[in-house]
Amino acid sequence: MDVESLLDRSRPFLSWIVEWYNGLEPIWFEDISGDPGKVAILSVDLVKGFCNVGPLSSERVKSIVPPIVELLKASWEAGVRHIALIQDAHPENAVEFAQFGPHCIRGTEEAQTVDEIAALPFFEELTIIEKNSISSSINTGLEDWLDKRPEIATFIIVGDCTDLCTYQLAMHIRLRANARQLGGVRVILPANMVETYDLPVDVAGEIGAVPHDADLLHLIFLYSMMLNGITVVSNVQLDPK
Repeated sequence: MDVESLLDRSRPFLSWIVEWYNGLEPIWFEDISGDPGKVAILSVDLVKGFCNVGPLSSERVKSIVPPIVELLKASWEAGVRHIALIQDAHPENAVEFAQFGPHCIRGTEEAQTVDEIAALPFFEELTIIEKNSISSSINTGLEDWLDKRPEIATFIIVGDCTDLCTYQLAMHIRLRANARQLGGVRVILPANMVETYDLPVDVAGEIGAVPHDADLLHLIFLYSMMLNGITVVSNVQLDPK
């Protein structure tokens, strides 16, 4: 395999997937919040260590905080109370650090919820679920939280990173419903409320890290989630139709 032949073979698909992405349509909040008791918002890793401080913080990831804050406000005002913030809170010797380096150690500033969400007047009423890997479901409190709320029919997934923790979370919720034959469950992912980090090849080479193309991986993993039955939309329109 070489780059040029791969690009030539993949060009029709890449053209299709860019066209699909550019054609994503919004979903109106009023269409998904009609029965707020059946709606949940799951936010993953909106902590300072990915947005503000530390080696893994990213301006791209930080950019999704404002629309998510507006979604949380509108949801709370509409009566949505099933809201969970799933967040990294690693021990100092976390095994995951072999892949991603030390980050978001429990008790440090990096592991704190971003200020914009922590300042919400209803923040203390939100559920915080700690995790020690890119999985929101393995060895966390998420399954217990879900089992206690069987009435939830619509999940809105937001956060970072598109190809890592967000993907793992959205896929878990979708596959959990599939495996349990829960035909009425919808998993909605607004593309403007998820993001991933960028690490160009030349910069990665200088620091001895693995490169990471944010634009391509963001696109491919959104496509993969759509392919697996997750409803990917451009955004959530909060204004009435």
